[in-house]
Amino acid sequence: MINLLPPDVKTQYHYAQRNVILRRWAVTLVLALGGLVVITAFGLLYMYQLSSSYDREIKAATASLQQQRLSETQKDVKDISSNLKLAVQVLSKEVLFSKLLKQMAAVTPSNVKLANLNISQEESAVDITAKARDYNAATQLQVNLSDPNNKIFSKADIVSITCATNSDGSRASGYPCTATIRALFSTENPYLFINNGGA
Repeated sequence: MINLLPPDVKTQYHYAQRNVILRRWAVTLVLALGGLVVITAFGLLYMYQLSSSYDREIKAATASLQQQRLSETQKDVKDISSNLKLAVQVLSKEVLFSKLLKQMAAVTPSNVKLANLNISQEESAVDITAKARDYNAATQLQVNLSDPNNKIFSKADIVSITCATNSDGSRASGYPCTATIRALFSTENPYLFINNGGA
């Protein structure tokens, strides 16, 4: 085929074809860039939503952990508190017998001797058995034990006083009378472990 077109026209056609190709590439490039912008925008939006979702999950998990720690801490505090109350209750009933016996000896009349001490089933109570020379000495022991100035017992009651006699009716020698007294410890008793500062 013979091309009879002048060289200027041929050149113009040649550049026109190149322009069409370049236009196609430019449109394709613009469309690709537009697609890339759209994909980037959707990616950023998705990442933002994902980040917000994770942030909410982290906050919920943190709140749950804090609540669990709070309930665990409250449980631990309650356990410690109940253990402390139990220790105080047990120690409030512990008696320092060495000091108590010294004080009881100080208030015991000279014609009476202590024979036995039994802790009774009642709270903070003790049963005291004493030998006395006569009935009056036994009752004097009860009076001395219940005296609030001694700070030993809040109350001391005579359970029984029995005096032995000889077969001829005369009083037996020694300590013929046996007195049993039930006494309740005073709340301010310094001979209880808890009132004595722990020792």
